[in-house]
Amino acid sequence: MSVLRNKGTSLLKSERKTLLSFLALYSFFSIVLLLFSAFIYYNLQKDNMLQNQNNRLQEYSYELISKIRYLHNNFARSQKYPRFVYFNSAVYDSSGKLIFSTLEDEQVNLEDSIYKIGDNIHYVRLMESYYLGAMYVVVEIIDDEEWLGFVKMKVIIYSVGFFMILLFAGYFLLNLLLKPMRESMYLLDRFIKDTTHELNTPVSAILTNIEMMDPKRLSEKDAKRIKRIDIASRTISNLYNDLTYIALGNQLQSKDEEINLTALVKERAEYFKVISSVRKLECVMELDEKVTLFIDRHKITRVLDNLISNAIKYNKKGSFIKVTLKDRYLCVEDGGIGIEQNRINQMFDRYSRFNDSEGGFGLGLNIVSEIAKEYNLKLKIESQLRVGTKVIVTW
Repeated sequence: MSVLRNKGTSLLKSERKTLLSFLALYSFFSIVLLLFSAFIYYNLQKDNMLQNQNNRLQEYSYELISKIRYLHNNFARSQKYPRFVYFNSAVYDSSGKLIFSTLEDEQVNLEDSIYKIGDNIHYVRLMESYYLGAMYVVVEIIDDEEWLGFVKMKVIIYSVGFFMILLFAGYFLLNLLLKPMRESMYLLDRFIKDTTHELNTPVSAILTNIEMMDPKRLSEKDAKRIKRIDIASRTISNLYNDLTYIALGNQLQSKDEEINLTALVKERAEYFKVISSVRKLECVMELDEKVTLFIDRHKITRVLDNLISNAIKYNKKGSFIKVTLKDRYLCVEDGGIGIEQNRINQMFDRYSRFNDSEGGFGLGLNIVSEIAKEYNLKLKIESQLRVGTKVIVTW
């Protein structure tokens, strides 16, 4: 159930979570319903069993009363309470006080005519005449519980059967309810793939032509225009890379190698320098001389690009970005808008966005999270609203 597919697209983590949560809750209430039904069925079968025993116990009570009447009329000659091989008995006076008993279970309810208590069945009868001062006679027999074994077997068989039917019905119902969301996700993924395909050629052409231009030969006004185009192109290029990873990430074979992370961080920071300068962000770099990591270059580049890009995007004008790289430790910090503590755990969910004023599909941190899981990198986010955010990666 952990990997369900709809039109060739794997269920998103949020959908799987919704499905499992619903099925867990649905199963719980189904079990409660089945237990309640089993309890009612048990009581009905018990009442039916007691009703079947009623006639036999009634005959035993007649036999007991006959012996008590004989004892009452011949009390001077015999004072021995009658005993029987196939049942036990007791007699009580009008106030409910015990006169004599051979019962195994002496917890007697004189208000009920027949009932089951423990392993025994009690039958209570009101005497027509007060022989020996007794008003109530109680007859007790052992319950062989054959009926109970039959009831348990039926309850188990029917409960398992009905539970499977209810579970299947719940799963089918939830799939119907999730169908609109699945279709929306499918259309969104399809749009991302189509967009990715269409972006490749124009973005590459724009970046190539910008790099071929000589800023010294441009007027100040044209240089500013080219800079704006450069910023927009780099932003689109980063988005394109994210979309490519989302669309083709599972199909691309990783080419792991020993990466000079220090050099790569410098390279990616330089790549985003044009964008950060527009917001007048101070870039602080604290990098150890040579930190290496065995990983696919394309994937670690996606991690760095998304962390740096987010630090720029969700920052405040004139603030700072700080990148710290040590042995087995990477931290990207900003002095930006921050996020509420109760929403930090949602930051890695795909399509989750926390600021509508900024563009994007909400893919960046989800990609970072997926790559981190693949390479056993540990992610930690520390954030304070209107103060800033730290994303720490350790390995």
